[in-house]
This record gives sequence, C-alpha cells and structure tokens, in this order.
Amino acid sequence: MRYIIAYVSTAVVFLGLDFLWLGYMGDRLYRPTLGDVLRPGFDLPPALLFYALIVVGVVYFAVWPALESGSAATAALRGALFGFFTYATYDLTNQATLRNWTWTLSLSDMAWGTVLTAAAATAGFLITRAVKGA
Repeated sequence: MRYIIAYVSTAVVFLGLDFLWLGYMGDRLYRPTLGDVLRPGFDLPPALLFYALIVVGVVYFAVWPALESGSAATAALRGALFGFFTYATYDLTNQATLRNWTWTLSLSDMAWGTVLTAAAATAGFLITRAVKGA
C-alpha cells in the first residue's frame, strides 16, 4: 500500500507540474525553435508510457530511499539528480542528432527536469509519510 501511495502522489504532482510547464512554455520555447518538427498535438500512448515509467524511476530512486531514511532532503537531492540525468540524456541526444535543437532548449529543459523531479519526489515523500498507515 505504501508503494501505491508513493506512486500515485508522485505521479499527480509530476504530471500536474509538467502540464503547467508544457502549457506555458510549449509555444514560448519549444514551438518557435522546433517549428514543423512538432506535432500539432501529441501522441497519447507514448506520452502516457513516458509518465508511467518516469514515475516508477522517481519513486524507486528518490522517494523510496527517502522514506527509508525519513529525510525530505534525500527525496529532493535524489529526485534532482534523477531528473537531471534523465532529462540530460534526452536533451543532449537531441542536441547531438537534431538540426533544430539548440543549447537554449537543452539547458532550459534539463533545468526544468531537475526542478520538476526534485519537487515531485519531495511531494511524493511528504504525502506518503503523512498518509496514515503508510
């Protein structure tokens, strides 16, 4: 039950914050640079798979160790590192292979991934710890 609470709470925060970011920054940061490379909408199945998988990683590498240690700082630090490395993998691969990808996109997206994942991991830890019976 504890893992389910950690997963759901982390997922809700991660998705909520990322939807806000993408809703605000999509037309300001990504679309002007990538132009016609972007779809007009998004393909739902791979998006859902991404979110399902990344939250498993956040819980496994950040929330769970924080629950074991009882430390929100562990959740924040491990979440930030996991977010940085996962987003850096995506962004720097794009930087190396896509003509339109820029350093501005890479650095902005890596910073966002770091902050987003740290916030989601910390919230997931705090919510899971606060729920009775968790």
